This record gives sequence, C-alpha cells and structure tokens, in this order.
Amino acid sequence: MRVLVLAAAVCAAALPAIGQTPVTNDLTPTLEPQRYRICNDRPERPAWVENVPPREAYKALTVMALYELRSWETIVANGDCSCETRFPDWSAADAEYTERFADLPQAEHTQTQRVLRRQANDLRRAVQTVCEAQGNW
Repeated sequence: MRVLVLAAAVCAAALPAIGQTPVTNDLTPTLEPQRYRICNDRPERPAWVENVPPREAYKALTVMALYELRSWETIVANGDCSCETRFPDWSAADAEYTERFADLPQAEHTQTQRVLRRQANDLRRAVQTVCEAQGNW
C-alpha cells in the first residue's frame, strides 16, 4: 500500500512539469544544417542515396553499411578516429557499391547487408576503444 501511495505522489508531482512542456504541430522543415553529437562537417551522401525510390531503399542500406564498414576498417588499421577518418568522402564506397553490388537482386542485397553488419560488429569494440580515447564516439 505504501508503494502505491508513493507512486501516486510521484506522478502527481510530475504532472505540472508535463503540463508545461510546449506542444506544437508545426512540422515545417528548417533550412538549418542537421546537428550531430560529433563531427558535424560530414560529407553529404550521394544524391541517389537521398533520392532512391522507396521500393529500392535496400540499395541505400547496402551502400551505407559498406560506407560504415570501410571507415571502421580504416579506423582500426590506422588507430585514428578523426572526423575525416570516421566520416570520409562517399566516393570510394559509392564506386565499390556500383562495381560490386548495384546490379544484385533485392534478396542478395539483404544477404550482403547481413555480411557487412557482421563484419562491422566484429570491429565494433576496437573502433569504440580508439574513438572513445579520441573523444569521437
């Protein structure tokens, strides 16, 4: 019973704070650049990735997984997690994707994404260690 009374008191105390939270229905996009926790000067994704038709979104997911894997491999190889290393230009990943994966059917893209994610997960701890030490995680 005491726990129930205590829970009710905590909820009652929180209600004024919830009531003061401004609510807006304004969904207008702003022209301000997107802000990230780290490395705000990231290179833009290739235009085709941003404009891919919804039925072909699997292609964008594959190139993004490839991009991340290649940058993580570079971080581990060089022991450097600078913004330029963590978020390199997209041209190399885009070229590799075009050469190796662009013409694959959707099912093979899905399989490729799994392989790329598995390889990235194998590097995750090493990348995190390097990047945390340099304040870029």
